[in-house]
Amino acid sequence: MILRKSMALLGIGSARIDLILQKEAHRPGEVVYGYFSINGGSIEQKLKRIDCNLVLTDKAAGIEKVIDTKIILTSKLVNSEELYTLPFTFRIPASIGASTDEISYRFQTKLHFNEGVTSQDQDIIQIL
Repeated sequence: MILRKSMALLGIGSARIDLILQKEAHRPGEVVYGYFSINGGSIEQKLKRIDCNLVLTDKAAGIEKVIDTKIILTSKLVNSEELYTLPFTFRIPASIGASTDEISYRFQTKLHFNEGVTSQDQDIIQIL
């Protein structure tokens, strides 16, 4: 048990997060629907918060910036091997530009624990 806890603190066998979206293409001002799927690791872990950033990447300008952030504070205890889901909604800013070959968008999700390594996920979306 001590070995499994130590490994989870290093990120081996810790809980993982995956953002599941209803669709990948959205329009400015539209609400995005989906859910977070959290898969428990080899030991129980107490969640602290979930951060989900909408990130813009502009290849031509060589920049990457966070457009908007959704933070969910929680104290949920995720048991070993437990599957936990949490609804997700996010309104795309109305002023956002369309996706192109040079400009892309993605949701960058981070799952923070009271103890252990942060779990991350990235989901590319298209703005029409």
